[in-house]
Amino acid sequence: MTSIEIRNEGMRIGGEAVFTEATVPVHYPYTGELVGTVPAGQAEHARMAFEIAANYRPRLTRYERSQILQRAGELIGEKRGWLAEWLVLELGISRQHAIYETKRAQDVFQFAAAEALKDDGEIFSCDLTHNGKARKIFTKREPVKAISAITPFNHPLNMVSHKVAPAIATNNCMVCKPTELTPLTCIALADILYEAGLPPEMFQVVTGWPQDIGDEMITNENIDIITFTGGVPVGKMIAEKGVYKRQALELGGNDPLIVLNDLSGDDLDKAAAIAVAGATGNSGQRCTAIKRILVQESVADRFVPLVLEKARKIRFGDPQDPETELGCVIHEQAAELFENRVLQAEREGAEILYHPGRQGALLPPIVVDKVPHGSELVMEETFGPIIPIVRVPDDDAEVMRISNSTQFGLSSGVCTNDLNRAIAYINGLDVGTCNIWEQPGYRIEMSPFGGIKDSGNGVKEGVIEAMKFFTNVKTYSLPWPD
Repeated sequence: MTSIEIRNEGMRIGGEAVFTEATVPVHYPYTGELVGTVPAGQAEHARMAFEIAANYRPRLTRYERSQILQRAGELIGEKRGWLAEWLVLELGISRQHAIYETKRAQDVFQFAAAEALKDDGEIFSCDLTHNGKARKIFTKREPVKAISAITPFNHPLNMVSHKVAPAIATNNCMVCKPTELTPLTCIALADILYEAGLPPEMFQVVTGWPQDIGDEMITNENIDIITFTGGVPVGKMIAEKGVYKRQALELGGNDPLIVLNDLSGDDLDKAAAIAVAGATGNSGQRCTAIKRILVQESVADRFVPLVLEKARKIRFGDPQDPETELGCVIHEQAAELFENRVLQAEREGAEILYHPGRQGALLPPIVVDKVPHGSELVMEETFGPIIPIVRVPDDDAEVMRISNSTQFGLSSGVCTNDLNRAIAYINGLDVGTCNIWEQPGYRIEMSPFGGIKDSGNGVKEGVIEAMKFFTNVKTYSLPWPD
């Protein structure tokens, strides 16, 4: 590892850097080395931040909000190299994937800057029926008291951006608790926002261990909205403890790429490329990563060698090497869990076609063929660069049944050249998103995103949907004579 200065960061509360005697260490997953610390904040720190947020009333015009968001996006671009370096050090992903994350975050702020300029009210004429009056009804959207944001480790920049940018666009105040595994990037983003002109009361960052500060992020009386991205057990716990608070819960995924039997030649090669890229991007640590490849039997023998060929070409290793295409997962325990699921699938009849060996948290792309569709490897969310192939019958109804058989319902991808079959899968898959000839996770940062079943509570994210969710609609009417 190149020599770096360890970052000892404070929380960002009310415009101040707040430290505590006890700290939370941040480690570089590839080597286990300490790269930084953040405060081990307590409930009282979150309580203080929410009180500041609830008592502050933003008065930024639409123009001012748009300018702040636009400038934040520009600053992310200007600081891209430094941000990517810290994404690598915190998360262990390759530098190539880290650069991509900074570009996605820029898109979020660009879209939010544009949306902030739009008037979001509606007008209803009242002279529409025989009961009509000479009036008009208007609506306007107003910010809430305070938003609690709890963010995961896998996208330390983009996931926080997806929560804070719509909050700024709607004149809201947010308190964010990033995961203890990757908190440094969130703090860096807060500083970028302050540099862009955001009043510090509008975005505060608290850090700490979940058992010390987590409950306050859910139950504080000043919270109107909770937005959480993370695992299913924690999401369901928030749903229980948050009670009457509005909640956006974006949880796990077990996303399939479905390869149908009308493909041949170049189309199968194209599907294989989508499969490998979708399974290994961000080290497989995306809720929308391809977690299982469902290929129909009659094309499987031609499709699998193409997947194997592409997986073998992936350069994995030192995340800081610019040539590395695949870095490591978040820690060694996760890598070991995922590898054990592969070995368990092998005991159940699967065939491991490529496994060049795990080294600590460095989990290579592992190709597993003939995985039983009931195996834990593909029934649970395996959050790493595993490429599991499930051979399924040449019966579309049965393929859809198998695809729908897990507890998750986030995203899906289908490779077919038959429009009627594509439409049937769009209608038949129990998911929030279905992409034809694309990775399950494909979207732009503005389009609606979210899942059903254990993947989420049906509330969509994406800049436009989040802006709606973060506001209250006020209706008023006025006399309106002809």
